[in-house]
Amino acid sequence: MDAGPARLLLFGGFALDCGDARTEVLPRAAQRLIAYLALSRHPARAAVAGQLWPDVSEKHAQGSLRTVLWRLQKAAPGLVDVSGDAMSLAPRVRTDVREMTDWAHRALDPRGDVEWAPFCEGLSGELLPGWYDDWVLVERERCRQLRMCALERVADKLAAKGRHWEAVQVACAVIREEPLRETAHRTLLRIHLADGNVAEAIRTYEWFRELLADELGLSPTPQMHSLMCGIGRVQTVDNLVPLRRA
Repeated sequence: MDAGPARLLLFGGFALDCGDARTEVLPRAAQRLIAYLALSRHPARAAVAGQLWPDVSEKHAQGSLRTVLWRLQKAAPGLVDVSGDAMSLAPRVRTDVREMTDWAHRALDPRGDVEWAPFCEGLSGELLPGWYDDWVLVERERCRQLRMCALERVADKLAAKGRHWEAVQVACAVIREEPLRETAHRTLLRIHLADGNVAEAIRTYEWFRELLADELGLSPTPQMHSLMCGIGRVQTVDNLVPLRRA
């Protein structure tokens, strides 16, 4: 296998594309090493061994790491860089996690361009589904929260540019992934109000209020209620329809 450009996919499952050949059949230990390096920043060898083989002695873990590195060099040469005591993926390896993170930071930057195509280009799946290592669970939640916050910001930016239909699509995508996320419903509500769709705003508010009551026995926060102030049908907390408890 040559050492040309490679792309690592972790959203939706592990897949490594190295030019003309796909290495999805790498041993699980090699997949775990590659994924860990993709989600870390130049970790030390000892840290890698301890995270990937936490239930064995340090000596055994270091030996397992050497074995995996040797086998990985045979299957995908030049994929991992080892510099002194630090390890990392080679610069030629692009990862969907890094692409999503870079996009999200641009989206969250008030000066960043309005773009949401990356969300539709394979950057929206769950990180390594079926993997339950602690380091995976932490990164999975980080990616989920970062992606949703960025999408909410993109929806606000689109609405500010008068692109309300696109803004609605983005906000609804977040709600579809996390129906009880109030910030997403508030974003959608703001978009409807900005577009002059008062009836849609009321429907959004009441649907979320009933959903929250049924699922958690709670009511929306004052922040969401304040968005509805000034609309005749919802003016004070006291005149709301009583919440339905599950």
